[in-house]
Amino acid sequence: VPSAWQRPYLNVFKHFRVEEWKRSAKEGDVAALTDTRLKGTIYRIRGSNPASSYLQLPRTGTQSLGLTGRYLYLFFRPLPHKYFLIHLDVTTKENQVVRVSFSNLFKEFKSTPTWLQFPFVCGTAKGSAGDTMSRHGVSGAAPADVRWTCLVLDLPSILSLYLSRRYSHLKGVKLCSNLLVKNLCTSDLLFDPGVTFSEARHADLACRGIAPMPREMAFPVPKGERWHDLYDYIRFPSEGFTRPYNSIQRSCPNPAAVSAEPVHQLPQPVTLTRAVCDHLSRVHHTASPKAVSAPW
Repeated sequence: VPSAWQRPYLNVFKHFRVEEWKRSAKEGDVAALTDTRLKGTIYRIRGSNPASSYLQLPRTGTQSLGLTGRYLYLFFRPLPHKYFLIHLDVTTKENQVVRVSFSNLFKEFKSTPTWLQFPFVCGTAKGSAGDTMSRHGVSGAAPADVRWTCLVLDLPSILSLYLSRRYSHLKGVKLCSNLLVKNLCTSDLLFDPGVTFSEARHADLACRGIAPMPREMAFPVPKGERWHDLYDYIRFPSEGFTRPYNSIQRSCPNPAAVSAEPVHQLPQPVTLTRAVCDHLSRVHHTASPKAVSAPW
C-alpha cells in the first residue's frame, strides 16, 4: 500500500524535520520556543499582517507532501488581539489543486472551483466576555483568552460537500502569522483527545476508527482536570452535517436545525482489519496520553 508508511498516523513536523528547515521554509518572524505548559517546542509566527510571516511545508510550491490521511490535525493557538491566516493546498483525484484557507480575517465564506475561504471564529474560555461572541459565530481578532485548539479537518468531506470533488492528497501547508503552532498530524483515524486508552479499549473504539490522541500529539491535562475544560476541539465539517456550514468554530448549530436533504455522499467511516486493530492497541498502550477526562 503506497501510504502504509503514514499509518496509523503521521507526525508531520517530526517526519519532515521542520526544525532543520531543509524540507520546510520560513519567512519573516518565525521562532522556535519552549512552552512550559505544553512541555515541548512550539513555533511562533508573527508579523504586521498575516501574509508577512509564514512557515511552509514543503519547502517549494513545486513539491508535494503527498499525505493521504483523511483527517488533518492542527494544534495551534491564535495570538491574542491578532489576525491569522492558514492555507492548505489539496489535490483532487482529477489532479486539480484546490486551496482551502481559513482566517479570522474572513467575514464570509467564499468559493471558487480552486479556492475555498472559511471564516474562523476564535473560541474563548467558557463564561468569558468573548464567549458570547464566539457562540454567535462572529469572526474577528482573537480574544485575549483565546485557547489552544485541536482543529480536525475532514479533507475528503470538505472537497465533497463544497466542490463535489474527490480527495487525493494534501500537497502543502502554509501557516501564516499571527499564531502559535505545536504540530500537524494526518491520519485515517478520528482521534478524540478526551478519551483515554482504557476507555477506548473497553468500548472497542479502535475498530470503529476512533482512538485516543497519540501521546506525542497530546496536550497535557493536569490531574483532576478535564481536557475539554482547558482546550478547544473543533471538527470540521461536523459529524452528521449534510449541508455545508460556512464557518469554522467551536460551537456548531444543532444538527436537527439543519436540513436533512443530502447534498453529496460523505466518505464512509474507516473500516479497520483485525491486524490493524491489534497494531493500534499496541501503539496506544505504549503511547497513550495520560488524560483523565471523560469522552466528550
